[in-house]
Amino acid sequence: MTSCNTKIIMLRYISAPEMRYFSVKYLALTTWSVLKGASVKDLKKAFKEAVEDYLDTCVQLGKTPEKTYKGTFNVRVPATLHKKASLFAAVNNITLNEFVKTALDFTLKHTDEVKRVIDSEGNTVLS
Repeated sequence: MTSCNTKIIMLRYISAPEMRYFSVKYLALTTWSVLKGASVKDLKKAFKEAVEDYLDTCVQLGKTPEKTYKGTFNVRVPATLHKKASLFAAVNNITLNEFVKTALDFTLKHTDEVKRVIDSEGNTVLS
């Protein structure tokens, strides 16, 4: 079996406690799984086995398990935020794309500060 670091792979899960299963989306991988278990220990074991099985299958097929990123994505924001960002970019003589790249880069370099403005529900508290 291929070893893996499961701490960085799980992105999110949806649980149905009455059915004892989790739907898991893996961060940076091109797959997802439905895991079943009678306890958290069983679910953790199933999670690790699912990732290891996926990685082994990728090796056998000669497939790269990591998700590919092409460098483009759509961002949906309120019209007012779009307008403010566009005006800010124009005043500072940069494109909106350069502004967004700068904002993303800043956020990723200052994650501790940014996390402070995100509440426990994952909703931003920024205006």
